[in-house]
Amino acid sequence: MSTEPTNDLKPLNIAILTVSDTRGLDEDSSGQFLEDSVVEAGHQLISRRILPDDVYLVRAAMSLWIADQDIHVIIITGGTGFSERDSTPEAVAPLLDKNIEGFGEEFRRLSALEIGSSTIQSRAFGGLANHTAIFCLPGSTGACRTGWNGILNTQLDSRHGPCNFSALVGRKPERAVERLQQVIGKRATR
Repeated sequence: MSTEPTNDLKPLNIAILTVSDTRGLDEDSSGQFLEDSVVEAGHQLISRRILPDDVYLVRAAMSLWIADQDIHVIIITGGTGFSERDSTPEAVAPLLDKNIEGFGEEFRRLSALEIGSSTIQSRAFGGLANHTAIFCLPGSTGACRTGWNGILNTQLDSRHGPCNFSALVGRKPERAVERLQQVIGKRATR
């Protein structure tokens, strides 16, 4: 589906999730690169989290963000490879309403120019869920740079033509996500 470009940037609300068993905020250069890029592009960073590579923790966080009407885009870095703990595709794919096949294809095409045939070991992918665009990138800062500079920077820019994702992600239905978070928060403290 095509979205006509506009003359003015329509800033999007973006959440960033780093999936890693070993990184903390100080070591998360990929998440920091994405945060800096999002803000520099004129968008608003709504949330940034780091979670271990655990299917159910990632799925729970994603479910809340997908339901939150204030979050338009989710960018995930990490967990897209083939090691035993890499489980981002398994966590996120069941939540998607539609796949964005072209995202993974284009990411691997661009990545091949940089790392050659090693790009086949990337399971980068994208999709839509509840009018939220979701993009899953490998955990390296270089891969995040490739994904942002080669695809996301323009596809999240309402001025980019002939099409972009900005209008598609602005039509989320209102839900009482705050109430759900209050209930979950109360249970988590018991």
